Amino acid sequence: MTTHGRMSSSARRSPRGPMRHGGPMAMMKGDTARDFKGTMKKLFDYLGAYKAGILIVMVFAIASTIFSIAGPKILGRATTTLFEGVMASLAGSGEGIDFDAIGQILLWTGGLYLASTLFSFIQGWIMSGISTDITYRFRKDIAEKINRMPFKYFDNTSQGEVLSRITNDVDTVNQTLNQSLSQMITSLVSVIGVLVMMFTISWKMTLVALTIIPLSGLIVILVVRQSQKYFNQQQEYLGHVNGHVEEMFGSHLVMKAFNGEADSVRKFSGFNDTLYSSAWKSQFLSGLMMPIMRVVGNLGYVVISILGGYLAIQGAITVGDIQAFIQYVNSFTRPITQIANISNILQQTAAAAERVFEFLEEEEEIPDVENPVQPDEIKGHVEFRNVQFGYQPDEIIIKDFSADIQPGQKIALVGPTGAGKTTMVKLLMRFYDVNQGAILVDDHNIKDYKREDLRCMFGMVLQDTWLYNDTIMENIRYGRPDATDQEVIQAAKAAHVDHFVRTLSDGYNLVLNEEVSNISQGQKQLLTIARAIILDPSMLILDEATSSVDTRTEVLIQKAMDTLMKNRTSFIIAHRLSTIRNADRILVMDQGDIVEQGKHEELLKRNGFYAELYNSQFETEVAG
Repeated sequence: MTTHGRMSSSARRSPRGPMRHGGPMAMMKGDTARDFKGTMKKLFDYLGAYKAGILIVMVFAIASTIFSIAGPKILGRATTTLFEGVMASLAGSGEGIDFDAIGQILLWTGGLYLASTLFSFIQGWIMSGISTDITYRFRKDIAEKINRMPFKYFDNTSQGEVLSRITNDVDTVNQTLNQSLSQMITSLVSVIGVLVMMFTISWKMTLVALTIIPLSGLIVILVVRQSQKYFNQQQEYLGHVNGHVEEMFGSHLVMKAFNGEADSVRKFSGFNDTLYSSAWKSQFLSGLMMPIMRVVGNLGYVVISILGGYLAIQGAITVGDIQAFIQYVNSFTRPITQIANISNILQQTAAAAERVFEFLEEEEEIPDVENPVQPDEIKGHVEFRNVQFGYQPDEIIIKDFSADIQPGQKIALVGPTGAGKTTMVKLLMRFYDVNQGAILVDDHNIKDYKREDLRCMFGMVLQDTWLYNDTIMENIRYGRPDATDQEVIQAAKAAHVDHFVRTLSDGYNLVLNEEVSNISQGQKQLLTIARAIILDPSMLILDEATSSVDTRTEVLIQKAMDTLMKNRTSFIIAHRLSTIRNADRILVMDQGDIVEQGKHEELLKRNGFYAELYNSQFETEVAG
């Protein structure tokens, strides 16, 4: 991979450390949202920018509900008028049924319901816009946050975990805001409004109807208490499932080559079984709410019907009032049930929002200095001054690294696996900050540069190639987006890419597939080298840049690299020691320290650690 201040390889394929953010063991205990109130407060603070819109939604929701509530009372008058007219006709007295009065009442009722529907439509339209915009803001904030996160976060967190937060968790919050917020407002208004209307009809019947509330509340509390933990677990394990699937597909070839199918299926089954169990339990428990509340409501209807009939016989209320009251009882229990369901949804939303805010509040990179160094010219003088570093504070791997590299020098870093070679490059690019000591570029501490400016000084070619789903032309141009097609082709020729590209069916317009499997591994490496060439950087970092090409291509690439490295400070991490014989200085590393340094011939004459490495490699190549 090549970069012009663009480095994503470590984030894509970095060593996996312990899972964070409530790993499998944590969720197996059935934990609930750690801070429901705090999370909901943060969510409402996030909604602060939409106060005007939410206020309008509330006004229209209240108006819609009030108009809807008034309907049964007015409709009850029509029933009473009809009943009285029928009774008068049967008794042979009066003028019979007053259809004009009934017609006017029905007209008023229809108008109220129409206005209620219109207001409901308007508030739904506004709320959809608000929830969609919040979703956009969440994803935008997460995307920007990712670019401010230190590399150590991605070393310890799977890609699926991050993807789950930016997709599933944000979608969950969006659905709640879009569907449940306005429903909660209308439900609360309905409960209050219907209660008032019920009292205006009969306080005795209202008190009887209210006896169902304690029972309903007890049911809600019991169900929510049980379902809350399963909603949390469901959201968490959805992230684990996504992470495992993404990782297995991303490394499908390796997994197949090492017969890892059974292990992959076993891990997936474990995650999937837990997800299935938590999803089933959460949905089952929340699904119990409606039928249980319906049974309770039906019991209330029975008692109210008997009491209403008795009061009607006594002349305390009219038949139309009984009809209206029964409608209100139905309207009263429905919003209570909705509130109960929403309380379940809020638990799921809290779990999702908590994960989103948790990510947004993660520790970020140390900010750039306020007045960064901006030299007119980069000479390429690099000094490592008593550098000490460890990925974990208690595990120091670079103990005391010091080296002074003059402009234009070609420096090779060699040593056994784990010696700290790649780590030094990460420190130089400031992907990590040193624990102690300092790294200087042109006599300025790299912390005095903006990270973007510092990384623009370097061109990188790594062993782990990174190409994306676009044409070959655009993949090379990624090193310098403003490069012309001709400049891209010139860079391709210098990297010996042009010949094989022209043999392809679409040439430079060939679109690399998502797995980049339509070109060979060696050809991928050549493209990343071309990307470095087109950047024309002040300094170079080559990490096993020719490890994936055959010997004949390696010779051609080495010539191109020699031309590219001329008069540029270059750092070469090499496994094949034969490729760095002409380095100006070789730094031999072991366990985080420089144990030897000098030119190739000098180090061989010393017959020390480097000579031992070189001879063992040479013997292996001869034996092969």
